[in-house]
Amino acid sequence: MEALDLLLNRVSVPRLYEPAPDAAQRDLLFRAALRAPDHGQLHPWRFLTIEGEARQRLGELFAQAVAAGPQVKPEQLDRARGLPLRAPLLVAVIASPKAHAKIPLSEQILSAGCAAHGIILAAHALGLGAMWRSGDLSHDPVVKAGLGLSSSEQIVGFVYLGRVEGERRIPLLLKPADFVDAWIG
Repeated sequence: MEALDLLLNRVSVPRLYEPAPDAAQRDLLFRAALRAPDHGQLHPWRFLTIEGEARQRLGELFAQAVAAGPQVKPEQLDRARGLPLRAPLLVAVIASPKAHAKIPLSEQILSAGCAAHGIILAAHALGLGAMWRSGDLSHDPVVKAGLGLSSSEQIVGFVYLGRVEGERRIPLLLKPADFVDAWIG
């Protein structure tokens, strides 16, 4: 796939099916992630793969986090349990910042986000489907503890990966002129 075609036509795919990416595909996905911009070569990221029965355990962790909220309904717990089952493989992308006098936390978190984007672009190039999901559960202390994050780490998102069934949707055509202005001082 041509690089510009990839960049211009990548879309999120919310419904993903078995099989999960194989070992060779995963190697390429993570190689792409590791090419993220990285000021100071700090490598401020790490990844957890979640598949098979671990997806159900993540669903239980999500339900535990939701249950800590006020006036929780059973259907909310059921929904939380089902979230990780929307794809055969999930990758938790974790910003794992390193202390550095010149490189702020914000740059390191952005670098981890770029690593997630690298996974998504590589998935598209390989003909796989991908969806970056975040939301409240990505920031929940119960989820973070359950996944073994340190107090300085944060989840930048869960990348859902799998096979695409049917046609991919056509991306919405956005006009650069609607988002770009010249600054003239």
